[in-house]
Amino acid sequence: MKDYDFTLKFNLQQPKVDPSVYVEALYAGGCDDALIGIGKKGYISLNFIREAPFAYEAMSTAIADAKRVIPHASLIEAAPDYAGLTDAAKILGCTRQNVRKLIVTGEPSSPPPIYEGTPSIWHLAEILDWLREVKAYPIDSSLIEVAKMKMDLNNVKGWQTLEPTYQETIKALVS
Repeated sequence: MKDYDFTLKFNLQQPKVDPSVYVEALYAGGCDDALIGIGKKGYISLNFIREAPFAYEAMSTAIADAKRVIPHASLIEAAPDYAGLTDAAKILGCTRQNVRKLIVTGEPSSPPPIYEGTPSIWHLAEILDWLREVKAYPIDSSLIEVAKMKMDLNNVKGWQTLEPTYQETIKALVS
């Protein structure tokens, strides 16, 4: 069993409801391993450190537990998935300049950003995987596993918003 650290952000679909009404129910409903954020009405964020054999099991049971307590909640994002240089540096325990040197000014095999601008954004899983595979950084496998799961969840969430009549055509275009 490993500990998996991840954050799930939910839209409560009822903007006038104070999310603090769900805190005790979430704790009693299986989310006692989460730090619950209720800073904005209509939204709730749960930062889990959940023990499980695999990241998929940790994250899927966490989502199921939260949705059992708040059935109308809709997952907005599994985080952190989208990462800038500062985010990656914080996770890796090094400086932003070091990450910039590795990724931005490094070799051409470095992962491409999903948004190139100021700041550029990458999928954290792609950065971690590249650093371990290409640069031989000692990245913990559970960190990469949970990062890939977060990326997959967010990609599926985005895919669901795509016009159904275009899904197959777009899938063929990007294959």
